[in-house]
Amino acid sequence: MSIALAPLISTPTHIDALPVLLQSRFLRPLPKHIFSITRKLGTSAVITCSSSSPHKIVRDRRLDKHVVKQNKIRFVQKLKTLLLSKPQHFMHIQVLYKCRSYLSLHKPRSILLMIRRYPTIFELFTIPTPPTPFHATGSLTQLCVRLTPAAAALAKKEIDLKKCMSISLAAKLQKLLMLASPYHRLLLSKLVHLGPDLGLPVNFRSRLCNDHPDKFKVVDTSYGRALQLVTWDSDLAKALPLRDVDKSHGLIVDRPPKFKHLRLCKGLNIKRHHHEYLIKFREVPDVCPYNTNVDDLVKVSIEAEKRACGVVREVLGMTVEKRTLVDHLTHFRKEFGLPNKLRGMLVRHPEMFYVSLKGERDSVFLVEGYNDKGGLVDKDAISLIKDELMELVREGKRLRRETIKDYVNGDVNQIFEHQLVDEYCDDCEDGLDDLFQVDDASSEDDVDVDDDESEDEKEFWTADSTLNDLADSGPW
Repeated sequence: MSIALAPLISTPTHIDALPVLLQSRFLRPLPKHIFSITRKLGTSAVITCSSSSPHKIVRDRRLDKHVVKQNKIRFVQKLKTLLLSKPQHFMHIQVLYKCRSYLSLHKPRSILLMIRRYPTIFELFTIPTPPTPFHATGSLTQLCVRLTPAAAALAKKEIDLKKCMSISLAAKLQKLLMLASPYHRLLLSKLVHLGPDLGLPVNFRSRLCNDHPDKFKVVDTSYGRALQLVTWDSDLAKALPLRDVDKSHGLIVDRPPKFKHLRLCKGLNIKRHHHEYLIKFREVPDVCPYNTNVDDLVKVSIEAEKRACGVVREVLGMTVEKRTLVDHLTHFRKEFGLPNKLRGMLVRHPEMFYVSLKGERDSVFLVEGYNDKGGLVDKDAISLIKDELMELVREGKRLRRETIKDYVNGDVNQIFEHQLVDEYCDDCEDGLDDLFQVDDASSEDDVDVDDDESEDEKEFWTADSTLNDLADSGPW
């Protein structure tokens, strides 16, 4: 898509004088990968923008630490979701072995050792095996896992909170459908990937999507079940308000700046031609992502990129932690009208987004959603519950360190000796003591044993899951 620059080009006859305005003998010529000037027969000159991004990503450790912590507790969150999907909220260990692919815990990693690493979140217990003709004379026991009372209370608090927030969560889905032009329809299989980042409950496809028939409805398509918009809300079709740059910088004198200022992350230095391009990009009139159809715009233009950045900004603004995976956004490339090289566009705009290279897959942050210290500017109730979960994990770490210390000193009973020996040796191997410490190591070292799931990974609650042979189904 392209936009005509009226202040620079009054008539098509001035196109020959345009390079004199943009180029000079004293300045370096602007590279072609940022923007170029094209002219078609019978049309005016337009500025087009390429999707390639040769810019180098500068690491921001204040934002990278959020990805590191998320990778460290991914096993906790996935196992908690599995347990809550069961009617009695516990699972047999033998059945849990079939969920290795969902838990991202591959052999030779032990599931029992991973469970014992979090004594404040999970607890092991035994239940008697029902008598069968093969062992009717004796009673055997089965080892199971469940949430601790503190973790169960926290999970119930989160479920109740999401029930109370059903109206606001439905508004998020409605806004996403309004962004999906021109059909205003999104596949449920794609929404599953973005659901946890939006704060949606696990059963949103069966509960939340059907509880608001006045806003959206579930329809059948040739690609699967999808969520279709029913009512357009003009109050929701408003772009996220821009952050006041002048107040954030704390200007002493109330006067217009002498030079055009561009707010960037602390420590980020970009080249001059890139800085000039971002200034020109900011001066282009804003394009509302809700009221503008992507088919009405010319591809690979500043106006099209202005709308694409607005769409990504709206989606990140709806998330709980103002961040998500880049792969999650690529799922909606066609529906939201995003460019094919989406990652290049995100890297090209460091004033709005930050792409983190931590983990197997890249994450994208909304820069304005975080302060200079790397903390969230506005925390909602769901993020506060996650902070309580992190505190439980920290408490479990302290308990395990004390128990291992007592074992080294010889103050532990022989009953738990074989468990502590394995835990002590396993801790020495993978350095789990650095769970909440962000160091300057490489991205591979910062990821825990449970790496990011692949693109074609199956959800445990779908029919194609590895748990389809289980008789007991979840509450949804």
